[in-house]
Amino acid sequence: MNPQLVIIPTYNEKENVAEMIKTVMALPLSFDLLFVDDGSPDGTAQIIQDHATQFPGRIHLIQRTGKLGLGTAYITGFKWAIEKGYDYICEMDCDFSHNPQDLPRLVKACQEGADMSVGSRYTKGGGVENWPWNRRWMSKGAGVYVNVVLGLGVKDATAGFVCFQRKVLETIDLNNIQFIGYAFQIEMKYKTKKSGFSISEVPILFKDRILGQSKMSLNIFNEAFIGVLKMRIG
Repeated sequence: MNPQLVIIPTYNEKENVAEMIKTVMALPLSFDLLFVDDGSPDGTAQIIQDHATQFPGRIHLIQRTGKLGLGTAYITGFKWAIEKGYDYICEMDCDFSHNPQDLPRLVKACQEGADMSVGSRYTKGGGVENWPWNRRWMSKGAGVYVNVVLGLGVKDATAGFVCFQRKVLETIDLNNIQFIGYAFQIEMKYKTKKSGFSISEVPILFKDRILGQSKMSLNIFNEAFIGVLKMRIG
């Protein structure tokens, strides 16, 4: 078994999932893949199963019955990863907005001492491509808001491209994570910091998806706004 695992939640990603598998399997640092599929009606799970036979023991699939939320998908994956004994547990999107070629850099940051590494758009050397101005504004504004309210000290507080050392996920009470949408990413960083672990930011170039449909919505941002206040009060 590889010490590195990548967890990827999926819902209707048939345009991207085969290429994602091919790309991750070809990386110079070996990773296993765990997909958590929320009952995609477009056949995403079948594509994963078909490709899994080409890489025995390296591609895994958890199928759920419906859209249960990003946070619960990751928590399901985290618990599975802990049970299987992976040392470095990464999370990323399936749409190539997160470049799989950056995965080894995230793991390296943890190997060199970080307890959690964050693929950061807003640290020196990072950036965003193909985003309209209003989405850039919302994303940067959210980061400022999170740091003012929570004192997180992470420039890309909402980032969903991260790597954890296993001990972090073993320490955090995963059953007590409150949020399942956009605020989930903030909450995991906040819980990591509150538990005394270190967070390192690794610059990445974030590219908006080319194929498939974005799951982002104003409701997701609203959840994050209220969620941050709840985290601070709690």
